[in-house]
This record gives sequence, C-alpha cells and structure tokens, in this order.
Amino acid sequence: MSYKNFTLETDSDGIALVTWDMPDKSMNVFTEEVMDELDAIVDAVTADEAIKGAVVASGKATFSGGADLTMLKSMFERIHEERAKDPSGVGKMLFEQVGRMTGIFRKLETCGKPWVSAINGICMGGAFELSLACHGRVVADSDAVKMGLPEVKVGIFPGAGGTQRVPRLTNQQDALMMMTTGQNLSPKKAKSLGLVTEVVAPDQLIEAARQMIRDGLKPVQPWDEKGFKLPGGNIWSPQGAQLWPAVSANLRKQSYGNYPGAYAIIKCVFEGLQVPFDTGLRIEQRYFTEILQTPEAYAMVRSLFVSLQDINKGARRPAGVEKTTFSKVGVIGAGFMGAGIAFVTAKAGIPVVLIDRDQEAADKGKAHSEGLVAAAMKKKRMTQEQADALLSLITPTTDYGALEGAELVVEAVFEDREIKKTVTQSAEAALAPGSVFASNTSTLPISGLAENSVRADDFIGIHFFSPVDKMMLVEIIMGEKTSDHALAVALDYVQAIKKTPIVVNDTRGFYVNRCVMRYMTEAYNMLDEGIPAAMVENIAKMAGMPVGPLALNDEVAIDLSQKVNRATVADLGENAVDKRHIKLIDTMVDGHGRLGRKNGKGFYDYPEKPAKKHLWPGLKDLYPQKDPDDVSVSDIKNRFLATVALEAARTMEEGIVTDPREADIGSILGFGFAPYTGGALSYIDGMGIQAFVDMCEDLARNHGSHFEPTALLKEMAASGETFYSRFGDGAGLGQAA
Repeated sequence: MSYKNFTLETDSDGIALVTWDMPDKSMNVFTEEVMDELDAIVDAVTADEAIKGAVVASGKATFSGGADLTMLKSMFERIHEERAKDPSGVGKMLFEQVGRMTGIFRKLETCGKPWVSAINGICMGGAFELSLACHGRVVADSDAVKMGLPEVKVGIFPGAGGTQRVPRLTNQQDALMMMTTGQNLSPKKAKSLGLVTEVVAPDQLIEAARQMIRDGLKPVQPWDEKGFKLPGGNIWSPQGAQLWPAVSANLRKQSYGNYPGAYAIIKCVFEGLQVPFDTGLRIEQRYFTEILQTPEAYAMVRSLFVSLQDINKGARRPAGVEKTTFSKVGVIGAGFMGAGIAFVTAKAGIPVVLIDRDQEAADKGKAHSEGLVAAAMKKKRMTQEQADALLSLITPTTDYGALEGAELVVEAVFEDREIKKTVTQSAEAALAPGSVFASNTSTLPISGLAENSVRADDFIGIHFFSPVDKMMLVEIIMGEKTSDHALAVALDYVQAIKKTPIVVNDTRGFYVNRCVMRYMTEAYNMLDEGIPAAMVENIAKMAGMPVGPLALNDEVAIDLSQKVNRATVADLGENAVDKRHIKLIDTMVDGHGRLGRKNGKGFYDYPEKPAKKHLWPGLKDLYPQKDPDDVSVSDIKNRFLATVALEAARTMEEGIVTDPREADIGSILGFGFAPYTGGALSYIDGMGIQAFVDMCEDLARNHGSHFEPTALLKEMAASGETFYSRFGDGAGLGQAA
C-alpha cells in the first residue's frame, strides 16, 4: 500500500522505517489525512509477521510542529455547527473526535511490536505525544532540536496522552512544570528528565533507533507492566504530600485563575495517576473536551495560533509585488534601539551598515551586539564561530555613502523632527531608486516625516519595541503616500528577521502606544482617586496583564512620559492631556527626581541585587488614601481591560487598524494584554458587544467620559455584529464558542 504523507520500507533485519514527509509542506503536521495514514501504517506493521519493529522518522529537516491549522479550524467549526443543531450533543461529538489521536497512539504502543521515534529538529505538541507513545525515543544531539508540549500557551493542553505519559516517565513536579508553562526541552534536558532514551550524533539518528530494536527493545510501556511504580512516588506518598498542596496555589499565584487549560493539566495528572493508564486517558479526554468549549480556548487558539501563523506567513503582504532578498540594510542611529535593530538584522544573516554622528558612537552601537553575543555564548546558545559570523556583518561608520546598495534603511535617531529631517535627506542621497526608507519613530506621524523625503512613496514607518532582541512585535506604519512596494519590502524585512508585523495607518502613537497609554493613564486616575498603589498593580495582574501599569511606566521611563505629555500639549493644545496626569508626572520627575528604572527611582524603588524592587513608599503621600475594603476588585479589573479595549475599538473605527487579527495580536505581543482573552477585540467579542457597551456606560457614569462607548460599538451592538463578523474573520473559525 502506498501513502501520500509517509513511506514504509523494511530492511533485511525486519525493521520498518516509517518516514513522515508531507509533500508541499515545509514542516510535517498532523491532519486528518495524516492520522488516517498513520492508523493504517500501525495496522500494517502489526499484521506483517516479517516486521519485527518500526522506526518513525522525518524526511524533513525537522520532525513535526504538531497539529495543523486545518485540524483546529475544523474542530471549532464542528463545535459551532453542532451547537446550532443539537446543543446537548456537542460534548458527545467532541469527546469522540478528540479521542481519535489518543486511540491511534494507544494502539501503537500496545500492538506487540517495538516502536522507536527518531527525533530531529522541532518536535512539538501531538508529535511529541506520538514520540512518548513509542517504546524508545532517540534524539539528535543538536541545538536545532526542541521538544515540548506548548499547548497551554494557546489555551488548551496536551490531549493525546501527554498528561498521562509525561508524569509516568518523570517526576510529577517536573512534569507539571513542563506542561503548565509549555517550556521547550533540549535533548540533554529531555534525557535528564527520562523523557527520551538516547541522545546521539545527528548522522547516527536512524541507525541508533534501529539498533535499539535489534538489541531487543521491549514492546511494552513501563505503565503497562505489572508492579509499575510512579517516578518520585504516588499521589498519596510522603513526596506527594509535599508537592500537591502547593500545586494549585502556585498556579493561581502565576495565572490568577485566568487559564482553564493550565488547571485542567493539574486535574488530569492528579486524577489520572490514581487510576489505571487507560482510565487516565479517558479522564484526559473528558477534560480536553471540556476545555475546547471554553471561550478562552477559542480566543487563544484563534489569535495566538491561527491568526499569528496567518500574519507571519504574509497575510497582509500586497499581491503582485516581487519578494525582496536583502543584501544590505542600513541603520541610522547607534543608540539602544538602533543597535538592537542592527543586531536582529545581522542575526538573520543580513549585512548591516550602522551609522552614527561619530565613529565612537557607531562603535558603541556595535558593542551592544558584542554584549548580546557574549551573553548567548555564556548560555551555550551560540558558538564562537556563529558569534564571529554575526558580528562580521555589522559595519559601524559615519559614512552615509556606505548605504549604497541597501534595499532598506531604518532610521532610529531621537524623536526630533529636525534631526530626522537631516538623516533622511543624507540617507536618500546615497540610495538607489526603489530602496525604502523607514522611520522607527514611536509617536511622530509618518506622513509628516515623509515630507522631508523626495520619494514619499518609498517612505514608511517600522516601529520596533524595546528591547528589540526580545520583543516579537513590529508595527509597520503606512503614510498617506506609502506605496505597496514599500509595504511589501517592510513586510519582507520583518519576516526575514523572524518577527511578527502588524500594519497600521498613520496617527499619533499608532496602535500599540495608544493602547499602552490608556493602560498607564487609567492607573494615574486610580492613584488620584486614592486607590493604594499596591492594589492598582496587583489587580492589573489579576486581570491578566503581565506587569502592573506603574511598573510598565518605570520601564518606559517616567521622564519620557513627561516629554510625550509636553509634545502632545504643544501640538494639540492644553486640553489634549488630563491636567491630573501632567501634575502627577511632573511631581515624580521634577519634584522627586524619579525617572523610572533607568535611575533606580520611579513608581518603584530599585535597590541593589539581590534585593527586589518595591513600590516607592512616598506614593501614598501624594494623595489621600482610600480604605482597601472600599475598593472594588472587579471594578478595577474591568476598568483596566475596558480602557484598552475601547482604544482598540477606536482605532478600528478611525481606520488606523483594519484587521481584527492585527489588533488582537498587537495588543498581546505589544504589551501583554490579557492573553486568555485572545486580545483586545476578542475580549469585546467574547463578552458580547451589547454587554461590553453596557459595562462601558456604567464605567462612564462612575469614572469619567473616557469610558463612553463609541458610535461604532453602539451600532454593532444594535445589529448583533462582532468585530470579526464585521471586519472579516481571517482566522476562519466561525463564531465564538
């Protein structure tokens, strides 16, 4: 029998090599077709008396990334369809569907013949669960190999036996940590945990897997043998008594109860380890069925898996424009941002010219990359050879003539219009027609800056976030005259440096900064009301934000907030900024010299390590303090989420953001907006537009007109629309579950 996605070859020793190599795919993924074929192959191997065992391997440079988009889309679409036809039958239908992969893997491990997984490159999610179902796992000793069960990061959890096999192979604490965080494992780490059998040289991978079978690998899993004992003791052992009382508390401390998928992992492990293995699989299947029907799973899968992949693959790239391959990129301004841009560009293998006003400043910019490279080498994430190759691509200079031949130049100088005008004109003098000039401005409108250019059609904004080497989001800002060619070049560049782009139209603060400012200024309002700073910070995290607004302001720098306030007033008038906010920031900067983390004094104090940062005690003296018992936790949570979501809605209404996927992804990757909601617009859609409008009207009555819902929101509430139904659901997942 022939297969589309696999080949099956048996050698003279009777060992079958099952090679997974999907045509027209850069990476192997699980689809319905793949599962059908794998099911048939397991049957074929089992039935063929000449086959003594099987090795499953990849025909590509990497093993597998797990489930395909189409499988997840299909699953959510079936939920929606079934709910419309027979609401009571949704659970049963889904239970049967989600058990398919579990059943195939269980059949494989109980077929009576040994299976070995030969893991190269990436092996994630369902692919790693397949490997865990094999009786042996051989892994290539390479930095390119990453294994893990990352499902919790998109709102679900390992539902094909992962929650049952991992804690039966390693101790429960490590198993829970791995699955509830979605952490990646290196070959050595996986071996130390007992999750893989051997780590071998990449060129010995297949042979080592075959040799395991020749050596008599037992075709029975440890948990299927009589007398099996759990690593580290059972649930009710003294070891378990130390672990389990703290498990839920620790998770709540980290997640504040916002992630049902993470809690389901704990339930699966706790309940599943007290019963026979097959019963544990049924428990896992039951919880997976339940989690798939939660709004958190739907929203997170849509935004952080489906939409994210769509956008990273070029969903917003203009059609018909030839793809740009970069032979040189220029970066003007070798400060912290410019140096970071140069580093990520060189890391992508693209030669970089790094320009500053004098050679010392340019060299200092390259030194930033040297520091990052040294840190990577210390952590063994980079070899000396790789470090030398990266650094050789960065040329620090003062000579604008060195930009000749660059397909793209990114300007990252101070937020000063005159300085930007000078560097724009100097750079363009060296650029060939068709080369694109981009500004990394964070606040200044691109159309105004493009007036300094003689070729406004090739002028665009590319806004990075700090620190550039760690932040994955990039805003691409279209000016009034920006061409499709410039947009395509910008998107090709962001894809080349392996970051995620969102495309926004021109406005002050663009998208992310507008939303971030709402988050921070709502905190200013709360301080003015006398709400204790500790409550402001902690309740923001309870709402799902990764850091409190005051801590975030410290990272951004409080004196930068002061500069933004003053520039906004200068450009738009004295009523453009709330006078209470101006007073607070001026008091912090001018009255107390508190600039943020950069000078060790902001809303927080930053003592020398190992001491931890703590809120500045003087904050409570700036305003009369409310009794904490008089502060509504739910009200503050709603205020933080609503003020950001409202701003996101305003950008859609103004045409600044045109794709709901980008608004959602931008809010999560840009500043960590409550990921469990799926992003700012998914938060509104998930609640229901009418319910959101009602909540905002209530907040407006109690806390100010800035909570008034927009005309668009009221219109959508009246018509029963959602942002994804009105503006297009690029994810294709139908309506919210």
